[in-house]
Amino acid sequence: MSVRERYDTELEVLNNKIVELGHFAQEALKDSLTALDNRDIEKSLFIMDEDVKANRIEEEINDLAILLIAKQQPVATDLRRIIVAIKIAADLERIADFAVNIAKSTIRMGNDSFVNSIDNIHQMYDITEQMIELVLEAYADEDVVKAKRIAELDDGVDELYGDTIKDLLSSSAAQPEKLAQITQLSFVCRYLERAADHVTNISENIFYLVKGKRYDLNK
Repeated sequence: MSVRERYDTELEVLNNKIVELGHFAQEALKDSLTALDNRDIEKSLFIMDEDVKANRIEEEINDLAILLIAKQQPVATDLRRIIVAIKIAADLERIADFAVNIAKSTIRMGNDSFVNSIDNIHQMYDITEQMIELVLEAYADEDVVKAKRIAELDDGVDELYGDTIKDLLSSSAAQPEKLAQITQLSFVCRYLERAADHVTNISENIFYLVKGKRYDLNK
C-alpha cells in the first residue's frame, strides 16, 4: 500500500467516526424528546449514562486526527479535512450534551401535566433533526448547497424559539405556581436552539473544507 493509499484509508476511518458520532447525537436528541413527552425518568437517566460514548468517540476522532497529522504531515485541502473533522466532532459532542441537558430538565419537571402545549418544541426538534441528517450528508458529499440549506433551516428554529419563549413568559405571569416547569421548558427550548446553532457551525466548516474560506452562516 502506498503512502497516499494508507492516508486515504486512515482518513476514511476518521470520516466514519464523524458519522458514528453524528448518528449517536441524533439518536440521543430523539430519545430526549421521547423522554420529555412521557416524563420518562428511566429513559432520561439512560441518556445521561450513555453520554460517555459521545465523549469516547470524540476522543477517538481527536487521537486519529493527531496521529494523521504527525504521520502524514498533510497540507492544503488534506490538512483542512483533518482540522474540520476535529471541529465537527466538538460540535456533535455538544449536541449530544444538549440531549443530556433536556433529559435533566425532564427529571426536574416531574410528572405534572404541561402548562402549555409543547408542539413548538416538537417543531424545533423536527427541524433540528432534519438539519443533523442533512449536515451529515453534506459532510460526506462535501456539498455546499446542502450546507447552505442548513443555515436557512436554522432561521426556522430561531423563529420558533422566540415565539415559544414569549408564550412561556405569558404563562408564567398567568400561572406563577407553574414557574419551575416553565423555567425547565424554556431551558429545553434553549438547548434545541443551541443544538441547531452547532449544526450550523458544522455547515460553516463544510464551506471552509470545500472553499478554503470561512463564511458566517448565522447572520
